[in-house]
Amino acid sequence: MMGRAVREAEVENFARYEFKYLLDRNKRDAIEADVAQFMRYDGYVSEDLDNQYMVRSLYFDNPQSDNFYEKIDGVKDRRKYRLRTYADEFRPGLPIFLEEKGRHNERTYKHRIAVDFDELAMFLDPDRVFEVLERHRASPFIEGFVYKVVRKRLAPVVLVDYLRRPYTSHYDINFRVTFDGDLRAKPASHIFPDGQRQWLSCNAGYTIMEVKFHRRIPAWFHRILQAQNLRRLSISKFCRGMEVTGLAEDLS
Repeated sequence: MMGRAVREAEVENFARYEFKYLLDRNKRDAIEADVAQFMRYDGYVSEDLDNQYMVRSLYFDNPQSDNFYEKIDGVKDRRKYRLRTYADEFRPGLPIFLEEKGRHNERTYKHRIAVDFDELAMFLDPDRVFEVLERHRASPFIEGFVYKVVRKRLAPVVLVDYLRRPYTSHYDINFRVTFDGDLRAKPASHIFPDGQRQWLSCNAGYTIMEVKFHRRIPAWFHRILQAQNLRRLSISKFCRGMEVTGLAEDLS
């Protein structure tokens, strides 16, 4: 079968700063009320989900949990792969992405490409990963993924779901604030598993607020952080999922 060449234009690239904060219910309500005065929901929220949308990520790691421990140990130059979608079951037209997310010093970057549903088995099975190269010829991004899967023995290990309420700025298209709640996880090898394993709650009763920007936080938002006496935390949904499912343990 002839493969299809992936143009570099098909690879989406993002680079920005991401600050994270853990909020209890009262702080979330107070901060969100202030944020709503300056920002608006992005165009993907659903009224049926209380102006939120679902995010699902299937993370890759190896038997030694190298990606987990690189994050826990604070390695400055690190990367991980995940499959991401926005529903708990497949339907035609649902976007699915392979993403590489990494960090270089304080800056976060993300590269991603769209994945067809009929390709998923090749991405999920390390024994079939070379078939991906036939479907996506001449793509350095895919070559890098296949190299990492083979060299580091990567495979999908944990599925993480949450509900996101996203805000975008009226004044700065690069400034974004999201509130992520109802975080849950379970061991999985497929992005749409059969449902036999039970979901486990992560950070019950708390919300992860992510602040994303290119150069600086607006002054009005900085005043909100000061008024609420918030401190940045190193919070990883991937690591929380690994911990609550017993796939890895923070030994520090």
